Amino acid sequence: MTDPHSPAAASGAFLLGGDLPVHRLGYGAMRITGPGVWGEPRDPGEAIRVLRRLVDLGVTFIDTADSYGPNVSERLIRTALHPYPDDLVIATKGGFIRPGPSQWVPNGRPEYLRRQTEQSLRNLGLDRIDLYQLHRIDPQVPVEESLGELSLLQQEGKIRHIGLSQVSVAELEQARRLAEIASVQNRYNLADRDSEDVLEYCQAAGLAFIPWFPIATGRLADPHGPLAAIGKSHGATPSQLALAWLLRRSPVILPIPGTSTVAHLEENVAAASVRLSDEEFETLTKAA
Repeated sequence: MTDPHSPAAASGAFLLGGDLPVHRLGYGAMRITGPGVWGEPRDPGEAIRVLRRLVDLGVTFIDTADSYGPNVSERLIRTALHPYPDDLVIATKGGFIRPGPSQWVPNGRPEYLRRQTEQSLRNLGLDRIDLYQLHRIDPQVPVEESLGELSLLQQEGKIRHIGLSQVSVAELEQARRLAEIASVQNRYNLADRDSEDVLEYCQAAGLAFIPWFPIATGRLADPHGPLAAIGKSHGATPSQLALAWLLRRSPVILPIPGTSTVAHLEENVAAASVRLSDEEFETLTKAA
């Protein structure tokens, strides 16, 4: 059981799907694979150390996908952490085929999603996946078919909650008419807020919003920019401020910064303790 005074606990808590308590600052496990999100990591030992250290720091939410490697990220998580702590929630995703490094091809066919779900169960050593996310809506497959299969897997007890990734408000509304949706994972950060409307929808509906690429700061990290000035007052890095801003932005946001080193992991988790004032939050919000 995670220490309630652990560093990650400072990020606050969220009830994922209405029944899974997690610390809001999680971990994205894409970066523990090789270049191009392909193959084994350059330093497998450090990848294992990262995964074990995040549990020590109180991280209770890990996000991965069958396409990371492919399969490498899920297998490393099992190697490092199985049998899992009781309070650890592992989310994974399916819906991409990987022909090669940095290549991503959507596949939302029901038979493919079923095969990949069962593969993820084996990779992770689980009987049920707490949160299974459709990695992308496949434009070649009716979403009714993709979500229909995930709903069947949910009824069979292989999936606890269903999530979506990189969707619009219209797509989310359509999906919610077909299945009970617990989360949305879209690209969103201090410098890139194209999914602002999706975040606001999730907040109103009480759905988890999981921003990927959460620590991007763009031009805001300029030495003479607002991040530098505010960071100096907190003794914080631009990345830590970007995470602190996300945690302040909405109570439904669950940032999942990823890294392949323990040092960077510890820096990211320390962001949970950075408290922005109202003025600092507004300055950063308006600057982007």
